[in-house]
Amino acid sequence: MNPEPSLILATAATIAVVHTALGPDHYLPFVAMAKARGWGAVKTASVTAMCGFGHAMGSVLLGLIGVSAGVAVAKLEWFESSRGELAAWALIALGLVYLAWGLKRARRRHAHSHLHAHADGTVHAHAHSHDRDHVHVHDAPGKATLVPWSLFLIFILGPCEPMIPLMMAPMAAGDVFGLIAVVTTYTAVTLATMLAIVFAALKGLRFAAGGVARYGHALAGGVVAMCGFAMAFLGL
Repeated sequence: MNPEPSLILATAATIAVVHTALGPDHYLPFVAMAKARGWGAVKTASVTAMCGFGHAMGSVLLGLIGVSAGVAVAKLEWFESSRGELAAWALIALGLVYLAWGLKRARRRHAHSHLHAHADGTVHAHAHSHDRDHVHVHDAPGKATLVPWSLFLIFILGPCEPMIPLMMAPMAAGDVFGLIAVVTTYTAVTLATMLAIVFAALKGLRFAAGGVARYGHALAGGVVAMCGFAMAFLGL
């Protein structure tokens, strides 16, 4: 391989690592949801990889269609930016809805006691909660796939900004193999970086015990919403 393709692939890999690491939306939603919903390693990895792959392929498809149709790169980047704003607000909406649901669930799970007096004068306390859902939420029928697929759709919508400029050089030269190499390198490094950060964060993360643990779902929703706000207002 001559130096120029090697340099392009090295640049693609470097940009993939930096772009992913600097974008908390690439990993924090998965960390928060995996912790709150009790996902195992396989579920966490599959959801993260699925969303990351959809995130990259959305921009690849847009670039291929745009170039084939003769659309200027500047217009494609403008469309990518518009997609990013829409994805950010979708992430905010998902986070806020999940936050509200988590708070409602936490209140229902709050254990409290009632005093019961019997005819013989015996008085005892009976502790219970109003959580009528005796199945863990991540195991509940009809709910298990809602969050992963919501994240997947949002990540497809979200732009992978560096992808299109990286595709331009091999596309302009008509180098199909070079294009495949760039897309494969960027996508593979992006997925590897996402997975590495997600599992490193999960390994080091410890939710507080006691009352705070009850708000795990609400905290997860808040994290997702904050990632959306960071995308919308901070450009992360």
